[in-house]
Amino acid sequence: MTMEQDRWSRVKSRLRSNVGEDVYTSWFARMDLEGVQDESVRLSVPTRFLKSWIQAHYAERVLSCWQAEMPEVHRIDLTVRSAVRPVVQPKEAPAPVETRRMPTPELRSTATAPVSANHDALGGSPLDPRLTFASFVVGRSNTLAHAAARQVAEGRRGDPVMFNPLYIHAGVGLGKTHLLQAVTWAGNSGNERKVLYLTAEKFMYGFVAALKTQTALAFKEALRGIDVLVIDDLQFLQGKSTQAEFCHTLNALIDAGRQVVIAADRPPSDLESLDDRVRSRLAGGLVVEMGSLGEELRHGILKSRVAAARAHHATFEVPEEVLLYLARTITHNGRDLEGAINRLLAHSKLNNRPVTLEMAEHEVRDLVRPQEPKRIKIEDIQRVVARQYNVSRSDLLSSRRTANVVRPRQVAMYLAKTLTLRSLPEIGRRFGGRDHTTVLHAVRKIEALVSKDTALSEEVESLKRQLQE
Repeated sequence: MTMEQDRWSRVKSRLRSNVGEDVYTSWFARMDLEGVQDESVRLSVPTRFLKSWIQAHYAERVLSCWQAEMPEVHRIDLTVRSAVRPVVQPKEAPAPVETRRMPTPELRSTATAPVSANHDALGGSPLDPRLTFASFVVGRSNTLAHAAARQVAEGRRGDPVMFNPLYIHAGVGLGKTHLLQAVTWAGNSGNERKVLYLTAEKFMYGFVAALKTQTALAFKEALRGIDVLVIDDLQFLQGKSTQAEFCHTLNALIDAGRQVVIAADRPPSDLESLDDRVRSRLAGGLVVEMGSLGEELRHGILKSRVAAARAHHATFEVPEEVLLYLARTITHNGRDLEGAINRLLAHSKLNNRPVTLEMAEHEVRDLVRPQEPKRIKIEDIQRVVARQYNVSRSDLLSSRRTANVVRPRQVAMYLAKTLTLRSLPEIGRRFGGRDHTTVLHAVRKIEALVSKDTALSEEVESLKRQLQE
């Protein structure tokens, strides 16, 4: 055994004693020594996943164990080795670990050599460093979601899980991705939990790639070793085998007391492509909706974005009357608000002109959209109709043919056809798996009755008003 290898064996023994057998086996068993040169030690691991976590949480410990053997060592270069040859490519410098500070925590780091696709997925989806709790503006529509996300982020390994999964749903640009990434950044900042942020697309890519490379078992085991799994845009999860694996992973993590955080653009009951068992498990945790941004919250977001811009452009000023105008007229989502500030910044800097109300009115005119009618969901129709006729939603979906259930069911189908863009077959599926001809019969029946039954016509109009308010 060479002197370097002998030292490496002693360093590993120190590390094992320092972190404990379980942690050592999980993170350091596959770490190899590549070489020692001057004040630098080169180490390698087989995956990006291991590299990013060791950098984020154990860099100082590895360095201190080496310094106990070699006081002159001041830097650890950690790389990802190729499955073919463990050579560091000269085009990319390895990420240094210095004594002065820890590297910025990250879930995705750049490998110095190719790694398999399934390991790439386990490296996580890219994180935006701007999307933290510090930059999240809290208002009436997102208070509960923010509080729940903070509670998850501040938990520690071994703490009891209060609600699982945490399921956040909202429309486009209302802040759900911001919250999920904030949970990931905060969860990775030093409490030794393994937090992994993945989009549904990345989860699918990883699972399919693992199947192709015959490493699906390792992929599953790695996922189930995560302390906090964060999945964004769940509505894009497709494919029966992928959904089945997601269901198994979800169950395994929750049953083991690990935290799962999920975001989607609709509640679990509206995820029609997912299996009923998955939807039921998702609904069994804390389901929180982030509502539309109120004018006060929009004003707060605008002020926050201006402050962020001033960090790089100290002379950038937006008068209060302009902020109030933008908050009043740009109503759809936070991305439009950020886009408005970016336009004013660009116009002001490139033309060397101060921001004025006239400039703002001209620059953001396409972001001032007419108010769209409320999007009505079939679940809302079923709930409102069931309440109106004093039956349960399960009655509407059942096969019961009694008069007190048949008429409300037909009314609900009629409203689903007239107030939504759903097709007849889809409406039939949402009403207990009925055939589209049953829905068509119900629609024609109610149309005929409404034209001659004044009381029913008024009832239907009342239901429409309730759903559109």
